[in-house]
Amino acid sequence: MEAHNSDESNPALERVQFQLRSAGVKPGTSDSLRSGIHTRGYLPHVKREGASYFVTFRLADALPKEALLKLEAEQAERLRRLHRVVAQGQTPDDSEEMIHRDFRRKVERYLDQGHGACHLSRPEVAGLVAAAILHFEGERYVLRDWVVMPNHVHAVLWPMPNLRLSDILKSWKQFTSRRAKPMVGLADEPLWQTESYDHWIRDDEEKARICRYIRGNPVAAGLCTRPEDWRWGSACRGEPGER
Repeated sequence: MEAHNSDESNPALERVQFQLRSAGVKPGTSDSLRSGIHTRGYLPHVKREGASYFVTFRLADALPKEALLKLEAEQAERLRRLHRVVAQGQTPDDSEEMIHRDFRRKVERYLDQGHGACHLSRPEVAGLVAAAILHFEGERYVLRDWVVMPNHVHAVLWPMPNLRLSDILKSWKQFTSRRAKPMVGLADEPLWQTESYDHWIRDDEEKARICRYIRGNPVAAGLCTRPEDWRWGSACRGEPGER
């Protein structure tokens, strides 16, 4: 993963740079994977050292490219309409925050429909991923809440000082990929989608809302009736709650 250094216009990156400067984060840090902005492909990712993050990584077949492109096109059209309204000096009834949140919710709803092979529904694979997430808890990162769903994983975590979120995610995915692929009959095909989703959590209210979503995700997807009944998540283990 490389820091973005192209001269090519990237409106999404420019919006994030403005938001980052407004929040007091300097995009031009020496290590943008730790604090600042970097990109994987076209999507900008915001990092702020000392922050907590909401992360999602999904199986390679969980969200087909054509489905993602359709959702991205809908998001882009709403953003264009918003910018036209603002440019005309009118009061918008939408906001970038609402647009991005709606996009994330649509992606989540799509994932919860159980598309793809759903390899994580196999207990041995789900257990492997859960063990990997918990292995360095308290050493490399502090976990708030997490859940392993049939085709994706959510977590809220705080990386320890001098540790990068991207390295933590990479280690989870590489470790589990090597061990899970023989279990599910994959050879050269990837287990995980290359790019993970990460969101810098701005405040405690947002963190609480995201954690409620993570703990309730199996119930919302129709996999169980109570969050604590889902074996592969922090709710089942009575963790951690409020740190």
